[in-house]
Amino acid sequence: MRILLDLFLTFARIGLFTFGGGYAMIPLIENACVAKKEWITRDEMTDITVIAESTPGPIAINCATYVGMKKKGISGAVAATIGVILPSFVIILLISFFIDRFLEIRWVASAFRGIKLAVGILIADAAVRMFLKMKKRPLTVTVAAFAFVSVTLINVFSLRLSTTVLMLASAAVCLSVYFARRKTGKEGKK
Repeated sequence: MRILLDLFLTFARIGLFTFGGGYAMIPLIENACVAKKEWITRDEMTDITVIAESTPGPIAINCATYVGMKKKGISGAVAATIGVILPSFVIILLISFFIDRFLEIRWVASAFRGIKLAVGILIADAAVRMFLKMKKRPLTVTVAAFAFVSVTLINVFSLRLSTTVLMLASAAVCLSVYFARRKTGKEGKK
């Protein structure tokens, strides 16, 4: 029972003190689950992040569910998932009652501008950490560089292209290279 409470409280703290969604939560999840609690390894965190991004649903919820499942099965997954969801749900519910008046307060508007900046930094931090952890092979570095440049250009020019398209294109390139190498007998080399 203690681990269930620990899972719930750990993810509730992450959910309560992180603004900006799942990507902003990744460094906090990693710090709590890898560095402090040692529930998962750094490699597992990288894998979780990739899988959570590739599957339906918010990335932080998928990460919480995985960690909870690994630690305590279904009950752990439920505890961690509820923990990460509940604070946001309660905060948004309370804000929804007063949203018009809430955004008119100058210090609140200023705080939200600061939060936007902090969220951007947290997301950049997660991206840099993942890049530093990945195995630096020519194909992976090329795909990562292409994706970074593409996302930057999409945002700079305000193009309407889903990042899902980039993920699928990256997967298609890597699968094509894998099958081409397999066919030529060079599958061990990357």
